[in-house]
Amino acid sequence: MPPDFETHAHGGAGSTFATTHWSVVLRAGQSSDRSQAEALEKLCQSYWRPIYAYIRRRGCAPESAQDLTQGFFERLLEKSWLSDIDPNRAKFRSFLLTMVSRFLANEYDRAQAIKRGGGQLHLNVDDPALENQLAAEPEATSPERAFDRQWALTVLDRAFTRLEAESAGSRDRGAHFKSLQGFLAQEAVAGDYHRLAGELGLSSGAVAVMVHRLRHRYKELVRAEIAETLGNAAEVETEMRYLLEVLRS
Repeated sequence: MPPDFETHAHGGAGSTFATTHWSVVLRAGQSSDRSQAEALEKLCQSYWRPIYAYIRRRGCAPESAQDLTQGFFERLLEKSWLSDIDPNRAKFRSFLLTMVSRFLANEYDRAQAIKRGGGQLHLNVDDPALENQLAAEPEATSPERAFDRQWALTVLDRAFTRLEAESAGSRDRGAHFKSLQGFLAQEAVAGDYHRLAGELGLSSGAVAVMVHRLRHRYKELVRAEIAETLGNAAEVETEMRYLLEVLRS
């Protein structure tokens, strides 16, 4: 599980990622270029869990929810759904939630006919860990709340994956990442840095500096990931606070 949103309201501008999730959606809706469709497919691979959680909370059994999730993204890849989108009027999160609700209301029968592997998009939507998460949620959890919680976790996971990839690209950071990553989610207690310093052959001060830098970069990446889902950059702080509240509730 990636770290929490704790203290992530003060990251960098996130200018590393010029291509936003909205731009991927818009280009896929306006272009017949296969590369644009492939970019959207990759985005679907990352953000299928909130959709699946929503469908499960609507009362569908796991296998049916898997087929419906597959069917939803097959439908999403059709340009007729994407051609009239205005990213300035909605968050990417809100857009997908609205679309899946409409999809279940209007296209359930069609989706049931699209069995896994039967379409052009092939999502691996069999995730026992996700099922365990959903089973552990209070029975009264609404479909919308389940969606938002999985959305927040997906944002964290994507940021963490980027951080891990960056660290792997640096000989020094890559060698220490696995030892330091636990401090992204929790504060060090007395003796932690001293113990780890001995294991890594460093000073306690050097470990503290590395943890500080790792946390700071992770905050930047979380912020950047959220910014990619918004049409208005001014909404980043509000969205971050909301997702933090969802994770804490």
